[in-house]
Amino acid sequence: MRPQLLNREQARQFCRDIQSGGHFSGKVVFTNGCFDILHRGHVTYLEFARAQGDALVVGLNSDASVRRLKGPTRPVNNEVDRAYVLCGLRAVDAVVVFDEDEPRDLIAAIEPDVLVKGKDWAHYVSGRDIVEARGGRVVLADMVEGHSTTATIARSRGA
Repeated sequence: MRPQLLNREQARQFCRDIQSGGHFSGKVVFTNGCFDILHRGHVTYLEFARAQGDALVVGLNSDASVRRLKGPTRPVNNEVDRAYVLCGLRAVDAVVVFDEDEPRDLIAAIEPDVLVKGKDWAHYVSGRDIVEARGGRVVLADMVEGHSTTATIARSRGA
């Protein structure tokens, strides 16, 4: 199956199809982020997330959402380009852009079986209650030391 960019309703149906046997009957994994300048840490994280189930849906913060979260100079790459790059990764099965500051409403809409976040978010995982209330699980992923978009931007500016 080729990764695809979906709207919220298409993502909901994609997940239902997987969970009910429409494609191959399995567990849907969800994660989210800005994925602004893709680096080794992102790829490692997404591969880990995909290994937690049978299909990985990535919630991608919209440009407006990234600006609210990261400031006026971000994102470096627009949401269309970021989604395109994510769809090119073998670990990713689907991408859905969301405009909210956190993915809670998207998680409620698609009802994944597994929610993956980095351990740097252990203090708060948006949508945890929704996933766990359905019998799903939350998995915290190790971070790859020294790899972040902020560090990449700083290095490119000679900082």
